[in-house]
Amino acid sequence: MILVVAATEHELEGADGAATLVCGIGPVEAAAATARALALERPPALVHVGIAGAKTLEPPALVLGSEAVYCDIAPDPGAVLPRVERALPDSALLAAARAALPEAGVLPIATCAAIGGGSACEIEGMEGFAVLRAAELAGVPAVELRAVSNLVDERDRSRWRFEDALAALREALPRLLAELQ
Repeated sequence: MILVVAATEHELEGADGAATLVCGIGPVEAAAATARALALERPPALVHVGIAGAKTLEPPALVLGSEAVYCDIAPDPGAVLPRVERALPDSALLAAARAALPEAGVLPIATCAAIGGGSACEIEGMEGFAVLRAAELAGVPAVELRAVSNLVDERDRSRWRFEDALAALREALPRLLAELQ
């Protein structure tokens, strides 16, 4: 059974019938919870879902991650040791997700612990890299789906469209899971 991972219960509301995991908010919680879950049971695939901020895309746009980019590490051109800053979705899962959700954009999604810290990408979330990297290390194919709830520069949270983004996820997730089954 496919494992659907999200930071909060609300983001999982469209995952009826699938195995689910609430991983918590932020990259540290997401990495730890996902790695633990995958160590206990290895699903055939993982779908990470959640709401996100965007630079220009209006809520409640859907976005599939072409890659998850970890933005909390400052660039270090003189680094001696290699480090992983990107996690890629499984290509077959991404192709299936594109077929199930043709209205969704396909873009890199930044992962950062601070709102507005993902300036390298159009879309930013707080858990994607952590979840996809944990899946990658466990050998579990994974893909990320986000629904835009706000523009990242909008600091007035009363203007964020949480309900619209959550409704978009609730509508999209069953279509995605049906395609992946």
